[in-house]
Amino acid sequence: MGKPSSRPNSSSKSDKRRAEKERRVVQFYAKVGDTVASLTAKKDITKKKKLRSRQRKLKAYDFAALSEFLPELQAPKQPTAADFKLNCKSRQKLILREGKQLSAVQSHPAFQADPLAAIHQHLQNTQPVSEEKPKKKTSKNGGKKKKSKKSKGSSGPQSMDM
Repeated sequence: MGKPSSRPNSSSKSDKRRAEKERRVVQFYAKVGDTVASLTAKKDITKKKKLRSRQRKLKAYDFAALSEFLPELQAPKQPTAADFKLNCKSRQKLILREGKQLSAVQSHPAFQADPLAAIHQHLQNTQPVSEEKPKKKTSKNGGKKKKSKKSKGSSGPQSMDM
């Protein structure tokens, strides 16, 4: 029916082509694998270098030896205004805490007897003592110096001509 294949070795040529193609693909993947391995090795080396330099910097700023000579500082009990973020939950806690504090103050016998005196006493106890510096002396005219006029009379040794 049909014509027999004109090329008797066509299957062997396609096998050779397929084998050559596979060899090239394997060779390409080997090159890519080597490149990836070398890049990861370089990356690891740079990470280690950065880590070492960071460790050296930390050692330079290590003041642990000086801490025994420095006075101990106590951490503040309440966060500062900059650190304290007021969201809904913290606002509710703050309202509850301040409400309890207000009811405790209002039920205190000293506050019930004289509220203004109790507040004044509380402020005296809690506020730091401020040392007032002595004020500089000011003259009657608000600290401005007057320019003195020189008199035309004898104000020093002068020669007299006669």
